[in-house]
Amino acid sequence: MRARQGSRDARRARGFEAFAAGASGRLLHTATLLTAEPSDGNPHARRLLTLALAHTYAHWDRLRGEDPYDRARRHLATRFARGAWHRHGGLLGGLTRSRRRPAGPLAALAPQERLILVLRLHEGVAEEQTAALLGLPVERVHTVCDRATATVLHPPAARPAPPVTGVRAATP
Repeated sequence: MRARQGSRDARRARGFEAFAAGASGRLLHTATLLTAEPSDGNPHARRLLTLALAHTYAHWDRLRGEDPYDRARRHLATRFARGAWHRHGGLLGGLTRSRRRPAGPLAALAPQERLILVLRLHEGVAEEQTAALLGLPVERVHTVCDRATATVLHPPAARPAPPVTGVRAATP
């Protein structure tokens, strides 16, 4: 009985290790896009990845034909959404932003826009699935994705420097 248990545990560990080796790079890239951190310094993304992989491993035996990558991606997305809700006062970003200014390629987007854009365009998740995962209407997902795509493709122009007041111009 013990030998069978040990054999099953070893097979489970090998299966998960193979999954993690194959999926962790893409999941880390997804997490890095979500957190808008630079790829060379992404502690929040690495934490999201670790939590998603730990959750997937904890449910490994109960997957029963379910795609482990999909399970890990869903956990990554919901964990990011929950964290964004607490840090920013909601997925929309609220009026307050985090003190750390994101520097990644999607830094100009609000957390909800990043989440929807990454799920739809980077991960290829259908609008209906994204809407169901986030508890939003499909039309809202479509609108947010369109707006986020437009923002990334055509970023807002940099603001001009404010005029200097109280300084006299030098006369020749």
